[in-house]
Amino acid sequence: MNETVDLEQMREIGAKRGLDVQEVTWVHHWTSGLFSFRIKRPQSFRFQSGEFIMIGLMGPEGKPLLRAYSVASPAWEEHLEFFSVKVQEGALTSRLQHLQPGDHIFLGRKPTGTLVVDALKPAKRLVMVGTGTGLAPFLSVLRDPETHEKFEQIIITHTVRQSEELAYRDFLEEEIRTDEIFGELLKDRFTYYPTVTRGDFHRKGRITDLIREGTFREELNLTVEDRPDTRFMICGSIAFNKDMIEILEGWGMNEGTRNDPGEFVVERAFVG
Repeated sequence: MNETVDLEQMREIGAKRGLDVQEVTWVHHWTSGLFSFRIKRPQSFRFQSGEFIMIGLMGPEGKPLLRAYSVASPAWEEHLEFFSVKVQEGALTSRLQHLQPGDHIFLGRKPTGTLVVDALKPAKRLVMVGTGTGLAPFLSVLRDPETHEKFEQIIITHTVRQSEELAYRDFLEEEIRTDEIFGELLKDRFTYYPTVTRGDFHRKGRITDLIREGTFREELNLTVEDRPDTRFMICGSIAFNKDMIEILEGWGMNEGTRNDPGEFVVERAFVG
């Protein structure tokens, strides 16, 4: 993306609005509709794995155009990584998809969000259930040492329409298991559970249906008796979140917050 806005102008406008301006260092396109990118991380930027932050570009009227994006990289990483859809008519994503290394974007200074382990009561098992780009915060939480201090077993489910949309699949199936830090730690404690709703794949169906039908539980050798010792993180569309909340509340679980931890948490910020 050839920047049409002068960098100094971006910095001047960003300073007035409490925004940093950071350089894009890496871009990867998964499909025609999905991509990831990284930016330099300011030395002063601190966040908790699972949180989101406002990022964006200069809008057509000379004002920052911002949206909430979960940080896909863990809190200790030296860069900030984001996972995004490409919406051709989207005000921001229609332009964000053309980012190239060397370009610059706005970065907020106040990360926040509900998908943090502090908002969950202690338990044996953590299940992170996401659809589409809702996978992003779980990539961060998975690689946070605090997660492994609090949970013995970690499961990530990722539901998409077509198998090619299973971004980060190689990373979750293979690469993280050879990682110097987490490889041995996750060896017998981590399960990646991908599903697709269309096309050919070894596991078909909506994750909500697989949970309701008991297929998910059976494939992971879990029982109904395991529910009290299981915590959930949910991140997806409004409809998906609503379905998952209905399931979990039906099991007698309560939504948690940092001030009042519970059995599950839901992210209510969306990207489009």
